[in-house]
Amino acid sequence: MDVGLIGLGKMGTGIAKSLLRAGHRVTVYNRTRERAEALRKDGAAVASSVAEACRSDAVLTMLADDSALEAVVFGEGGILKALPRGGMHVSLSTISVALSDRLAAEHARAGQEFVAAPVFGRPEAAEAGKLAIVAGGPKAAVERCKPMWDAMGQKLLMIGEQQSKANVVKLTGNFLIATVLESLGEALAFARKSGVDGAALMEFLTSTLFNAPVYKTYGALIVEGKHDNVGFALPLGLKDVRLVQQAADAQRVPMPIASVLHDRFVTAMARGHERSDWSVIGQIAAEDAGLARAKSA
Repeated sequence: MDVGLIGLGKMGTGIAKSLLRAGHRVTVYNRTRERAEALRKDGAAVASSVAEACRSDAVLTMLADDSALEAVVFGEGGILKALPRGGMHVSLSTISVALSDRLAAEHARAGQEFVAAPVFGRPEAAEAGKLAIVAGGPKAAVERCKPMWDAMGQKLLMIGEQQSKANVVKLTGNFLIATVLESLGEALAFARKSGVDGAALMEFLTSTLFNAPVYKTYGALIVEGKHDNVGFALPLGLKDVRLVQQAADAQRVPMPIASVLHDRFVTAMARGHERSDWSVIGQIAAEDAGLARAKSA
């Protein structure tokens, strides 16, 4: 496929590489051009504008938050104006349910197609083509993207025609990951304060009761104190917790644990961890218990 890709943070760059490796023709655009130019060696073409990236079978966006995506879609020379009738916009970002509904309505009004396809996985999974993808949108449009899904991921959930359902699934998943971070942090603080070796505890737990990638990956990061290895930055985690709260409020669903997570993330921000991986909330739990920070390996 001819693919335009806008947004080249760690995730976007990894996705671009997996698409190129699979033989797709990829045109990339990023506000900081150097990141786009770095992909020339991998075979990417570099667009000089958002509009230029829209001259493809589909334009993909992987942007940090609602405001960044709104600027790229609705701004002067943005996707909404540049994409031809029948063109397709695929949003890979974690965005609000409300914005997803707005994008679906505005693209439909312009005679364009919109697919919400947020992804699960850290940057290394993006580059390896091992993401999990949740796709919402018109069935024909989602199926037309199959060559891209095959290149990007190892698991696809087609959630239905309503695009924002995919965003609900993504927010649900990120909420659960955040609860794992908090529970791991509290559990490890308790164990360490009681004299139990954290590494031995995690090896035992993740090879028995909690034999799942999320526990293994984040348990290791918390035990080793590797919060400078940023796969998902703390401010993005806070943003996602807020999006969960907003969407839950709209549905009148109480989520008290989300409020605890919100306060923990704000505490971590207040302690100067804006540039840390979101696993740093495990360190906050340790600090609150009067423990020293785990030494990075």
